[in-house]
Amino acid sequence: MIGDVLTSSILFECLRHKFPEAQLDYLINTHTYPVVKNNPFIDNFIFFTHKEDTSKIALYKLAKQVKKRKYNIIIDVYSKFSSNAITLLSSAKLKISKHKWYSSFIYSNTYIEANKPKTIAGLAIENRLQLLEPILGNKTQIIQPKIYLTKQEIDKAKLFLTTMKIDFYKPLFMISVLGSQENKTYPFDYMAKIIDKVVKNTGGQILFNYIPSQKEYATKILKLCTSETQKHILFNVFGKSLREFMAITKHCNALIGNEGGAVNIAKAMNISTFTIFSPWISKEAWNMFEDGKKHLSIHLKDVKPELYGEKTLKEIKKDYLAYYKAFTPELIIKSLNSFLSN
Repeated sequence: MIGDVLTSSILFECLRHKFPEAQLDYLINTHTYPVVKNNPFIDNFIFFTHKEDTSKIALYKLAKQVKKRKYNIIIDVYSKFSSNAITLLSSAKLKISKHKWYSSFIYSNTYIEANKPKTIAGLAIENRLQLLEPILGNKTQIIQPKIYLTKQEIDKAKLFLTTMKIDFYKPLFMISVLGSQENKTYPFDYMAKIIDKVVKNTGGQILFNYIPSQKEYATKILKLCTSETQKHILFNVFGKSLREFMAITKHCNALIGNEGGAVNIAKAMNISTFTIFSPWISKEAWNMFEDGKKHLSIHLKDVKPELYGEKTLKEIKKDYLAYYKAFTPELIIKSLNSFLSN
């Protein structure tokens, strides 16, 4: 996923500082490339496509290509079947990944993921840095993921926004109205009330983060907003590609909405974020660099911990609609007001 690929890119910056002459390559899903494009710490990209995802023969061919490159070290961040297979068939002497009982035999070094963060970086960062301990020891510096936009991309986005009558003297908010999937998407009617509150408190201009194929769902949220709020929403101002979305977001005061790749992208560009977590997602893992001011998030467990009891996140995921229903806008408004006032 986009957030995973962006967050894992910090490993390259750490390695480059220690080994400036090393060849550092990144094997990623094709659609995630935009978030690591122009990263100065990565030499080459190897793409995992739909073909490898659906064909064991294609996966085997990719694994053979990786083996031919004769890597000294392979770091498997994701540790899924496909990456297990690629690592197993490689000729690397040092193979590093997270510990799983059924795949640990493949690797020379594994680590057990922590479940409580030690720093403001959060578990997504801290656990990834554990992957470097066999190479760099346990004193790896905390690094924040970064997006590398070109000046041309940023200038083009500003020109586009100017053409679309954006007033840069007024607040501009990007709203992540949709999650990456239904069970990570705050209910439409609830999201509309959140947007109403943003407009009421700030009088700001509102952009929606969606792609053309999601227009139907974004339109539903638009229509659920009050008529006054709708006057502040520039519905047809959106990025037609991931790079365009990033360049537009670079000009926003903040990104507000569902937890996911868009939030991680905004943080990587030093844009303020207010994040609404899905009830079944671990906040401790993905509330990276949250300081309560520039970056603030809220989880149902923060306001209604009694709903969780001894249930696991997997159990909650199965009943996510009921938990989302309990996560009313009224439970979020106080935190949102605090964020907006900052």
